[in-house]
Amino acid sequence: MTITQPDLSVFETLESEVRSYCRGWPAVFDRAQGSRMYDEDGHEYLDFFAGAGSLNYGHNNAVLKRALIDYLERDGVTHGLDMSTTAKRRFLETFQNLVLRPRDLPYKVMFPGPTGTNAVESALKLARKVKGREAIVSFTNAFHGMSLGSLAVTGNAFKRAGAGIPLVHGTPMPFDNYFDGRVPDFLWFERLLEDQGSGLNKPAAVIVETVQGEGGINVARPEWLRALAELCERQDMLLIVDDIQMGCGRTGAFFSFEEAGITPDIVTVSKSISGYGLPMSLCLFKPELDIWEPGEHNGTFRGNNPAFVTATAALEAYWTDGSAMEKQTRARGEQVEQAMIAITEENLADVKEYRGRGLVWGMEFHDKERAGRVAQRAFELGLLVETSGPESEVVKLLPALTITPDELDEGLRTLARAVRETAPATV
Repeated sequence: MTITQPDLSVFETLESEVRSYCRGWPAVFDRAQGSRMYDEDGHEYLDFFAGAGSLNYGHNNAVLKRALIDYLERDGVTHGLDMSTTAKRRFLETFQNLVLRPRDLPYKVMFPGPTGTNAVESALKLARKVKGREAIVSFTNAFHGMSLGSLAVTGNAFKRAGAGIPLVHGTPMPFDNYFDGRVPDFLWFERLLEDQGSGLNKPAAVIVETVQGEGGINVARPEWLRALAELCERQDMLLIVDDIQMGCGRTGAFFSFEEAGITPDIVTVSKSISGYGLPMSLCLFKPELDIWEPGEHNGTFRGNNPAFVTATAALEAYWTDGSAMEKQTRARGEQVEQAMIAITEENLADVKEYRGRGLVWGMEFHDKERAGRVAQRAFELGLLVETSGPESEVVKLLPALTITPDELDEGLRTLARAVRETAPATV
């Protein structure tokens, strides 16, 4: 694909240096549909990024777009803070009937603000309020958001440094397989909890991702998650599952923790809950934890009614028969895994490991800079993939759940070519 140099002058002169994704994808995108994006010159890109997981149902999904247009054309409420609206009522009823009740989940629903970090902040505040303690335990390589409370339980040193102040009341523990299986699960954590001389303040809660997306596609085993839930119950700590990127069907089931058979005390949801890329997040928690005072946690844009409309349409379209969507995602995941196996076999000396669940996968290279080169070459070939991990050493695949088998195969062939064409020269 031949790409002419786009006019990026206004972005480079006026927009802050903080911008990031656009540096790896130097194009000016104009439109998108399904799993494809198009720049202003008409070049086509297959999207294995999906808005960092915010577009599980693809760009401009026709069913969701129709629901949104109809709502706007009848002058439906767009901004409602936490006022009761018909759009919110319909979402809550649909979420209860299609998601919570079929899974026997007792959760209350809180709209904390429109972003994932809003949901995490509210979860941490609630846990501290309920338990009357300040400490929160998180895990190595975790990512929970960019606001101060979320950064305090995030592992990435670069992102933490951006806070500019000490990040307190968070203690990291080893994530699953952090020691390559050489240390029994939670040995260190439980020893600290039981030793009065350890210096660890009794935590209010533990926050965990079942699959660490930004941390490098680190997948927690179901038995590890079950053991963590049991430890939290024994030690009187709340269990918070951050399902912001891995929820809404990304790993197969609607919630990523379902496979482990656990019921977290608190769950954070965002990204694809609106289905259309509109800002929306939820904080779900067991009813006995609902001790908020009215207005104790709020936000001007927590009542994004157009997001409620598209969220309802997404649930009705894809989760009325949740098993069908789950089976499709798992089948697509097997397709990705087979391609990963083939790429690994072709590049045995270079690929360190591949790992994933459902439709989130990562490929790590021995050469930590290789992932960036693969992503760059993939872009040149018309495929959008990002990198993840503490040193951006993992190529991350996050295609829409609605991607067709042919589109998925096309993207995987392009990825294999990008890996092949960035291989170190042989002597």
